[in-house]
Amino acid sequence: MWTKDLFGVEKPIIAMCHMQPMPGDPGYDADGGMEKVLECARRDLLALQEGGVDGVMFSNEFSLPYLTKVETVTVASMAGVIGELKSEIKIPFGVNCLWDPVASIDLAVAVGGKFIREIITGVYASDFGLWNTNVGATVRHKMAVSGKEIKMLYNIVPEAASYLGSREIEDIAKTTEFNNHPDAICVSGLTAGSETDTQILRRVKDAVKRTPLSSSTLHTARDPAYNTVPRRSGQKSPPAEGRLSESASSLPAPRRTLHPPQPDPERRQPPFPGLSQAAAEAPLLYPDTSA
Repeated sequence: MWTKDLFGVEKPIIAMCHMQPMPGDPGYDADGGMEKVLECARRDLLALQEGGVDGVMFSNEFSLPYLTKVETVTVASMAGVIGELKSEIKIPFGVNCLWDPVASIDLAVAVGGKFIREIITGVYASDFGLWNTNVGATVRHKMAVSGKEIKMLYNIVPEAASYLGSREIEDIAKTTEFNNHPDAICVSGLTAGSETDTQILRRVKDAVKRTPLSSSTLHTARDPAYNTVPRRSGQKSPPAEGRLSESASSLPAPRRTLHPPQPDPERRQPPFPGLSQAAAEAPLLYPDTSA
């Protein structure tokens, strides 16, 4: 399993490092400039690593409203931030230029990212308009820019969108696996930080047999499938691996307890001390080992 080779575990916790608005984005803080973006990303990265996650993915989460063809200034800004942080990154990392798989691949090649997560297949009705893809061209682009080793995580239930057509999610999962050979399949909640529907996860899990599955937005301790166990030693706050029953959970609560208390439903807490609310999202990959 490639997850074991890359992260050292088959079920890695991949945390999100959400970058603040960058030049060109409506919310960009021109007074704080890119130094502010860099320092916010550094704070979140260090907190996530201290918390014991297995990997991290950098995304332009606050480039709202999103583009499906990301502008060059955004890719350049993200590359600049990641380049500044490279000496401090101690775990495998990936990138996500929302919502542009080609830009994500380009960024990963430029900064040494090991994986991307994107909307790579399908056509959707979304908040961003009609959302189309071209998976054949995207994969060929990856090969053309020497990105052969980059792992591609295919999100088949994207945020703020629905599949254009009447296909069942099981059929989408099966044909995505058969036609495209994704390195992983992702299922998201409605927005970043919102819970993924465990029933949809269960249906996708039952449909695919060879591909790791990721819960791509937040899960909380309210999920009955949620459980954590210690995995490593020698840390002040030992990390935990999300244990699954028949469905997936993703983000562990603060890592000082095996059975964390029920969270306040009105206020989602950041998962690690020092971690900003912006980084409180992390997918957990897990394989179907029944085959």
